[in-house]
Amino acid sequence: MERRSFLKMSAALSCAASVTGCKTSSDDANVVPPTPPVGEEQITWSSCLVNCGSNCPVKVFSRDGVITRVETDHDVVDGDDIYQVRACARGRSLRQRTYAVDRLKTPMKRVGKRGEGKFVPISWDEAAKTIGTKLTSVIAEHGNKAIFRSYGSGAYYGFASNACFNRLFNLNGGCLNAYGNYSWAQQMEAAKHTFGTGSTTGSSTVTLANSDFLLGVAYNPSEIRQSGSGEGYDYLKALQKSNGLKVVMIDPRYTDSMLGKESKWLPIRPGTDAAFAEAIAYQMISSGWVDANSLDFINKYAVGFDAASIAAQKEIFETSGDATKQEYAKVMKPEENYRDYILSQGIYADQPLKNLEWAEKITGIPAAQLEQIATDLQNAKAPYIVVGAGVNRQANGEQSMRALYMLSVLTGKLGTLGASNGELPYMSSMSRAGIPTGSNPVKESISFFTWSEAIHNGETMTARSHGVRGTDGLDTPLGTNIKVIISASDSSLLNQHAEINNTAKILEDETGVELIVSCDCWMTPGAKFADIILPDTSWLESNDLVNDSYASGALGYITAMKSAIEPMWDCKSMYEASALIAKYMGCEAEFTEGKTEDQWLEELYQKTKDSSTNLGVFPAFPATYKEAQEIGFFRKNMNDKHVALESYIKGGKALSTPSGKIEIYSAELAWRAANWDQESTTGVKGDTITAIPQYTVTWDGYEDTDTSTDYPFQLAGYHTKGRTHSSYHNVPWLREAVEDAVWVNPMDASEQGLSAGDEIEMYNERGSIAVKVRITPRVAPGVLALGQGAWFKPGNTVGSTGHIIDEGGAINSLTRYQPSPVAKGNPQHTNRVAIKKI
Repeated sequence: MERRSFLKMSAALSCAASVTGCKTSSDDANVVPPTPPVGEEQITWSSCLVNCGSNCPVKVFSRDGVITRVETDHDVVDGDDIYQVRACARGRSLRQRTYAVDRLKTPMKRVGKRGEGKFVPISWDEAAKTIGTKLTSVIAEHGNKAIFRSYGSGAYYGFASNACFNRLFNLNGGCLNAYGNYSWAQQMEAAKHTFGTGSTTGSSTVTLANSDFLLGVAYNPSEIRQSGSGEGYDYLKALQKSNGLKVVMIDPRYTDSMLGKESKWLPIRPGTDAAFAEAIAYQMISSGWVDANSLDFINKYAVGFDAASIAAQKEIFETSGDATKQEYAKVMKPEENYRDYILSQGIYADQPLKNLEWAEKITGIPAAQLEQIATDLQNAKAPYIVVGAGVNRQANGEQSMRALYMLSVLTGKLGTLGASNGELPYMSSMSRAGIPTGSNPVKESISFFTWSEAIHNGETMTARSHGVRGTDGLDTPLGTNIKVIISASDSSLLNQHAEINNTAKILEDETGVELIVSCDCWMTPGAKFADIILPDTSWLESNDLVNDSYASGALGYITAMKSAIEPMWDCKSMYEASALIAKYMGCEAEFTEGKTEDQWLEELYQKTKDSSTNLGVFPAFPATYKEAQEIGFFRKNMNDKHVALESYIKGGKALSTPSGKIEIYSAELAWRAANWDQESTTGVKGDTITAIPQYTVTWDGYEDTDTSTDYPFQLAGYHTKGRTHSSYHNVPWLREAVEDAVWVNPMDASEQGLSAGDEIEMYNERGSIAVKVRITPRVAPGVLALGQGAWFKPGNTVGSTGHIIDEGGAINSLTRYQPSPVAKGNPQHTNRVAIKKI
C-alpha cells in the first residue's frame, strides 16, 4: 500500500472512530478533522539479517514515525567489480514484517500450560528480576552446565545480537556449550576428516568461469542464496563468462538454479548420493583410468586409496611420539582401503559390485548417465564439483558427503583454477566488530542437536554415547541436565528442531526445564512454550553495524544501520534486555562497562573502520559512526579467487588432518568406530562409522524395508524463496507469492487420485500435517518435496497415527530426532511418509 493510500485510510478510520465514540445521547457528532502530516520524509539504511548468508541492505522510507515503504539498493551502476546489492522479496517485505499483527509488544509471563500460549503482561523489571533470580539459583544448585542458550540464527546483528546473552552468562561462570549447527553439522565432520577443513573452503564461485565441467549435487544457489550480490549472483555471472561449460545437476527437484542453465538434470532418490558416487568411482577405477592418469597424484597427496598407503601411515603414527596418533595406529587396518572396497575385493569380496547397474537400482539414475558423468570427470581439465548442504542433512549424511568428496580426489586435478573439491564455495567478506562475549569457563559442550535430549538425560550423556566434548575420557558423564533455556532469535526451540510433537512433550514437562525464556519480535510457535517472553526490537527500529555475512559472494559490504522509527510499544533490544538481567545477577557494571549504546557502536565502528580487511571500501569510511549512518552503505569487491587445496598441492602447506594429507582413510574415524557407540549398541539402522566412506542403508532411506510398506514416499525438505528457515513465515505477502504446497510427481498424483490444489494429510508415526498439493514433473517419482519452515499450528483433528494434525504444515512434525553417528547432527531430510486426501 502506498503512503498516500495508507494516510487516507488512517484518516477515514480515525473519523469513523470519532463519530462512533462521540455518538452518545445526542444525534450530532463532534467530528475533529485529522491533522495532516507535517514531517519530512526520512531515508535510513537498515538490513535484512536472516540466516541466508547475505545480510542485504535495505533503504527505509518513513514519515511522522511511520515506515511508509522499503526499497533495495540501487545507488550505483552495475559494473564488474562494484554493483548493486538487491534484496530479494523477503527483504523488501520488511515493512509488513515489522508491523505484523503478531508482534510482541510487552514482556509477558505464562499463566497457562506451556504451549497453550496464555500470557499476561508484566514489567521489564519483573521479567528481568525473575530471569536473573532463577539463573542465579540454578547455577548455585546445579552449576553453570545447567544453563543453555539454544542455537538461534534468526538475526545476524553485530551489536544487539543474541551474543549479548553469551556475554551475560560468561560474566557469571558460563553456560553449557554447543558445537555444530543445523545447516552443516555432518558436512563439517566429513570435510574435517577428509581435507582438515570446515566444509566451506571449496573454490570461490567466481572461479567457475575457468571450469569446463560443473557437477552440482543438491547445489541450489539461485534459491537459497538469491541476494542480488550473493552466491547465486556469482553463479549466474560465472555461467555467462564460461563458454562451453557443461553443467550437470543431481537433485530430487528441478530447482531454480537450473531452468535451462543446466546441460542436464538427473533426479536422484534422497539419501542415495553415496551409491551415486561409488558407481562413478568404480567406473573410473575399474576402467584403468585412475591408474593411468591420477594414481601418482593420489599416492602423493592422499592416504587410504590402497593398503600400502594405510600401512605406511600407520607406521608413521606408531613412531611419531604423539600419544593420540599412536592410539589411532592401534586401530588402523590396511585391508580396509578404498580401492578394495570400491572394487569389492579383499575383505569386501562378498559385497555386490558397485557398478553402474547396481547404482541405477538404488539412485534411479540410468547407468548410461552415470557412465557419462565418469567420462566427463575424466575428460575435464578443471572439474568443479560442489555438494549442497542438503546432502549432509540425511541419516548418516557424513558418509554421503565423504563419498562425494572422493570424486574430486580421483580426478587428480585439485589445486587447478576452475576445479573444486566438493565443499561449499569459499566466501570472503568484510570485517565488522561485534560485542565482545568473553570466554566461557565451562569446558563441556554437546552437539547443538542433542539439547532436547539433555533436558532429561544430560546427567548420563558421554563422549562415547553422545559425542559430548570436554569431558575427561569417553565415559565421564556430562553430569547435569539442562534446567534453563534462553531462546533468542531462535526457532529451533520447537519449529526447526526435529520431531515437533516429541519436543513439545519435553518442553511441556516442568520437571525438566524449570525456566524457558524467549526473546523475539513475534509470537512464534516456540515462544508459546516460554515462561517469560521478552519483546525484541525489529531491525528497522535498530541502530547497529553489520557486514555481508557468510555467503554474499565476491562483493563485501558493511551497513551502518540507523533506526527508521523509535522502538514500538515496550520493546527493547537484546543488549538492553541482557543488561537488565545483569542488574539482578550483580554484574550490570561489568556488562555495560559504563557505556551507552551510542558509545558501544562508536567503539565497534572504529574497530571496523581500522580493519585491514576493509581497506579500499567505497565510499571511504567517515570519521564517526553517526556520519557512517548518514551514508549507510559501504562496499568493496574482495577479488578473492580462492582455489580449493591450492596451498597444499601447489604451496606445500600440510593439511590439518592427522596425516597432513587428504584422508580417504581417516585414522580418527577408525578410532571412533572402535570406541563410540553405533549400530551394534544403539540398534539404529545405518548408525555406523567407518574409516573410509561407504554407502549405508539407513532408517527411512530408500532401501529401508522396515518402513517402505507403511510409508511408501520419501519426503525431501527444501528451502523456499518465501522464507529463510522459519523467518518471514508470518508475512502474508510472501505466503501469497510462494505457495506452501507439497510437490507431487504427476505419475504419483495419478496413482493416488490427486488433483492440483487438493488438501492431503501427510503422515508417519511421528506426526501428521495438512498441506495442499502441487502437481509438477519437477520432482522425482516416489519423492514428495515440501518447503521447510512453515509454522507449527496444531488443529483439533486427530490424524491417521494418533497425532493432532498440524494445520500449519511444519515439516518437522514428520522428521525424526536421531543424531547422526559422527557429528551427532540433524538428519531432517530423511523421512518416509504416507498420504491421503482430506
